[in-house]
Amino acid sequence: MAWVLKMDEVIESGLVHDFDASLSGIGQELGAGAYSMSDVLALPIFKQEDSSLPLDGETKHPPFQYVMCAATSPAVKLHDETLTYLNQGQSYEIRMLDNRKMGDMPEISGKLVKSIIRVVFHDRRLQYTEHQQLEGWKWNRPGDRLLDLDIPMSVGIIDTRTNPSQLNAVEFLWDPAKRTSAFIQVHCISTEFTPRKHGGEKGVPFRIQVDTFKQNENGEYTDHLHSASCQIKVFKPKGADRKQKTDREKMEKRTAHEKEKYQPSYDTTILTECSPWPDAPTAYVNNSPSPAPAFTSPQQSTCSVPDSNSSSPNHQGDGVSQASGEQIQPSATIQETQQWLLKNRFSSYTRLFSNFSGADLLKLTKEDLVQICGAADGIRLYNSLKSRSVRPRLTIYVCREQPNSTALQGQQQAVGSGGESGSGTPYVYHAIYLEEMIASEVARKLALVFNIPFHQINQVYRQGPTGIHILVSDQMVQNFQDESCFLFSTVKAENGDGIHIILK
Repeated sequence: MAWVLKMDEVIESGLVHDFDASLSGIGQELGAGAYSMSDVLALPIFKQEDSSLPLDGETKHPPFQYVMCAATSPAVKLHDETLTYLNQGQSYEIRMLDNRKMGDMPEISGKLVKSIIRVVFHDRRLQYTEHQQLEGWKWNRPGDRLLDLDIPMSVGIIDTRTNPSQLNAVEFLWDPAKRTSAFIQVHCISTEFTPRKHGGEKGVPFRIQVDTFKQNENGEYTDHLHSASCQIKVFKPKGADRKQKTDREKMEKRTAHEKEKYQPSYDTTILTECSPWPDAPTAYVNNSPSPAPAFTSPQQSTCSVPDSNSSSPNHQGDGVSQASGEQIQPSATIQETQQWLLKNRFSSYTRLFSNFSGADLLKLTKEDLVQICGAADGIRLYNSLKSRSVRPRLTIYVCREQPNSTALQGQQQAVGSGGESGSGTPYVYHAIYLEEMIASEVARKLALVFNIPFHQINQVYRQGPTGIHILVSDQMVQNFQDESCFLFSTVKAENGDGIHIILK
């Protein structure tokens, strides 16, 4: 055993001696008396390996840079994204800068590129419901756009286009070799998309995103080159200036140590690189059409639109399926669930719940629905699923008078003979539920229940003592007794255009 150990020591000492000799040889070959790592890295083998690895500067060097001429907020912490305040409707310059190095992207040299500028939601929850949010804004602001180009002030942009179905985007062509500035105007304000609108709400942040494309082989601008975006908040005119001043004054009151935790305010906002905005509506954040149930019509793609197909929140009409009734059943199929959503004025969420059955929808909690649909629609959908309807302010019962009976006889027969006419035919009354105590609501509900064209109704009268006709006013409706019964008849208007309704 001792002999074996001795042999191991001899071999080990020989290996150490050979290794030392090899190192000294390397030093002599390099012509230096000491070992130098920089000289070793200069050997051809290391140069080849190093050249095959991309440099950090090369991978992170963007081909373009977009700079918005608006100051950033000083009340943003060091490692957070910058925030810029804009005034509603004011023109802001976005400079489109060519940031390529010499020889980069030679295929676009001397050619035009296309850029699309969008204003989109910053919050992920609102991104998933962008379509219905924008449709609701469109309904409240008909004819307006969320984003516009100020073409007279813009420089170097060519062939500007706006799509009527995409109110939040503008696109144009430009030459990277020439000076280009696009002046944009944002017309929506951050508080328009907050759940509560009582004043003093914290507005939601938006993003300004620029996506740039080059031409493909077919001449279409679809090959993505670069995308960048920044975070903004939009205020009513001059509101952004006041907010910037408030933030600056708050920062001035902080100690020097606290100020070190915050970014300085810059005169311009540099848009940072990001992923391209998705063209396909995979997250329901795009206005482009997508596969949807066949019964979803374009007219049903808006939100916050009152549904006039129902005479009350509790009454959805006669002869309809269970899916269109007030309460959805767990056994409802996907198609019945879609019909229920449409009937109950949740048409803007049909795509979001396109694969939900009745049981799936009923399993969602109130918190789930608020997270998916926002506070207002989430609570409304939860109440509808749980049949929590609001009691109407006034209920009246109305029956159409038979042509062969007088008003007085009809009323006497209805009360004295258990609601039957002289011929034994029962008088069928319809319940009219009024959410508003006004005369026009009475006319609208009567037209809806009895299939009378609403535009043909000129006046609604109530028959008074000795047969006189009293005009039904808002004050008269407010003095109706709850659950009053009326017969009504129709007479042609004096000019022959339209009809009058007489309540008896």
